[in-house]
Amino acid sequence: MPKTRTANAVRLDFRNGGLVHTNLSGAAFTGPDWLWVAGDEACGLERLHRLDPMGGEALRFGEATDFPLADLLDLPGAPDDEADLEGMALDGGWLWVVGSHGLKRRNARPGRSHEDNARRLAKVSLDANRRLLACLPVHHDAEGVPTLCREAPDGRRARRLKGDARRNELTQLLADDPHFGPYLAIPGKDNGFDIEGLAVLGPSRLLLGLRGPVLRGWSALLEVAVEARGETLRLAPLDATGTRLRKHFLQLDGLGVRDLHFSGDDLYILAGPTMVLNGEIRVYRWPAARPALLAQTEPVRFEDALVQSVALPHGRGTDRAEAICDLPPALAGGRPAWLVLYDAPGPARRSGDDTVFGDLLRHD
Repeated sequence: MPKTRTANAVRLDFRNGGLVHTNLSGAAFTGPDWLWVAGDEACGLERLHRLDPMGGEALRFGEATDFPLADLLDLPGAPDDEADLEGMALDGGWLWVVGSHGLKRRNARPGRSHEDNARRLAKVSLDANRRLLACLPVHHDAEGVPTLCREAPDGRRARRLKGDARRNELTQLLADDPHFGPYLAIPGKDNGFDIEGLAVLGPSRLLLGLRGPVLRGWSALLEVAVEARGETLRLAPLDATGTRLRKHFLQLDGLGVRDLHFSGDDLYILAGPTMVLNGEIRVYRWPAARPALLAQTEPVRFEDALVQSVALPHGRGTDRAEAICDLPPALAGGRPAWLVLYDAPGPARRSGDDTVFGDLLRHD
């Protein structure tokens, strides 16, 4: 159980005009000195370097460097089309990223006529880069600085799951699925299909956490395997029987997945409302999830033995926790801790246009 939360303890200084600024949706560390972050309104990633803290801060990261996805991958859309990156995980020299895969609906605006807002609310669209699942090689230069590259000196290459601006192999696999197929045509924030978590279960074996749909209170993880084939990633069988998808339904008290994170064999799940609500955001723990998942052979599993660890603060339309990751041991001071980052940070989590603050969360 988490014991303490140190609010606004981590300062992130971004570059003016950089790809990522405030709406943070993914985080991962390369050692104690380098932090990768994703934002859900950009088509790229940001690398931050650990700096000396200021004032009462515990940690500070800055010297931000942009990594546009268009420099690393052949994208289905334009270089600046939003990818809505919602999940990130580092494993074995690879940085994995996933977009929401979901449709979006335009919102009503103050000052518009009722007729105009009705038309806006009926407009549903799909950004061309949202249906993205990719692995990016992390290469360390002569000074030990990690960088993302299209092709690393050792031959590793960045690849994305085969697909185009409308569909990829994952959405094609789900199109006729009785649980999720009907939700592919519903915008993510309307309890439609919406990926918001990513964890690496094993070599090229991934868990995708769904913010939506939540079905009669059950949220879901999708388990898939991928393999490099030519210039792309392709879905691969999970076992000798040819299973290409496993579904894990979780009892999160009606909440959807906001982020996933393995700490040892335990899986931690950041959960919040599936729709645009100012509801509670919680962290759940699935003890010994990794061996249980690796031993599973059934295509479907229901898991209701999760442990609720903590409830995180939220504001009204602000301060929605969207990213959680382990703090490297060298920074944790001998006690395990998470870094928690927020979407739509409120005034207390911002300083000017280019600085935001995250939290440290101590846990056993």
